[in-house]
Order: sequence, then C-alpha cells, then structure tokens
Amino acid sequence: MTPRRIDRFLATLARELDCPARLYLTGAAAAALLGRVRPSLDVDFGLELRGRHPVPWQVVEGAVERTSKLMGIAASAAEDIDRWGMITLLDYKKHARRHRRFGQLDVRVLHPLHWSIGKLTRFLDVDIRDVVEVFRRQAIATDAATRLWGRALRASPASTAQFQFRRQVEGFLRAQGRRIWGASFDPDAATRIFHRAARIVVATPEPGARARTSGSRSRKWRSS
Repeated sequence: MTPRRIDRFLATLARELDCPARLYLTGAAAAALLGRVRPSLDVDFGLELRGRHPVPWQVVEGAVERTSKLMGIAASAAEDIDRWGMITLLDYKKHARRHRRFGQLDVRVLHPLHWSIGKLTRFLDVDIRDVVEVFRRQAIATDAATRLWGRALRASPASTAQFQFRRQVEGFLRAQGRRIWGASFDPDAATRIFHRAARIVVATPEPGARARTSGSRSRKWRSS
C-alpha cells in the first residue's frame, strides 16, 4: 500500500466520521509512511475521540465500515491499541509523530520504536522484515531500541507472552542486528542492555559446576 492510498483512506474516514478525533496509525500502513512499502490491504489504528461531547463508538464503527467499503481496504480500529497485545506499547501516544490533518481528523504515526513492539510480539517473517527495513530507513539507535523493548517487557502484566517476547527480542538481535546496525554490531552487548532494562537477572554457572556437568554428560555418553 502506498502513502498516497493511505492518505486517501484517511481523508475518506475524516469525511465519514465528521467529528474531532485523533488517529494513531500502526501496522503495515504506518510502516509504509516510515519508508517500508509492501503489498498490504489493511489499515490498523487507534482512534481517540476529541471534543466536549464525543460521539458514541457505534458512530465510529459505522464510519470505519463505510470507509472500508468505499476504499476496498480492510480496517481495524480501537480506542486504545495498547489492548491488542500482551506486551504494552508504553507511552506510545506521547511519542507518536504528527502526519497530517484531514479536516477534524488529526493523524499521527507511531514512533518506530513503539510500533516495533507489536511487530516483535507477533514476530511473523513479514514483521521481522518490516522492522529491519524501517529501522534502517529511520536510523534507529541500538541502545534506544533495546532499552525500550526491555522497559515494555518489564511494564507488561505477568503472562507467558513475556517469556516469548524476551526470546523473540533476543533472537531478533542475534539474527537481524548486523543487517540494521552493521558488521560491528555486538548482539551480546545489545542483549545485556535489553536484560538490564527489563531487569532480567541471568545466572552464570560457576566454572566448577559447569565442568562437573560436562563431565557427567560425557560419562553417560560413554556408558551408552
């Protein structure tokens, strides 16, 4: 989906909604505006109603549905996109970048760092490629990314998704870090920054214990 088509969708939504609102764009549409254009026919966003007398959410649903039919583009909208995943997007509204205003609709794009949390939570191949391309185009710093991911992990409610997110971040740094930050990138150093931000304590076995474990394994192997 091209930025021009996304803007046409947003302009149509503004006309159909016809009330003060702020939109927070995420997903593939946000990636397109951040420099990663790929085939996609869906728009994901949060919508915050403004003004002294906000319209009921049913009015929003109707406007989104009409816009989707007019534009031939699927759309997912929520009052707070932070509820879409088990890993929090932290203060994504505060750091979202202003894109354009369409009538009464103020459109903002999630900052690449906050946007990437959702991508690394889902972690499909297309999500990984999106993060690599957007980070390269936006010149995202290693420390900024690893610290924010660690903060997001620490601030999220306890769930099995936390361990999964941790492993996915660690795997991303090992497999994709040099593609983003160059040959000098140190995945172990980046992982340590992530762990410190998340307050993860990694136990280091004592040398003697490691040797005993290794020796017991070798004896078991010989006996079989």
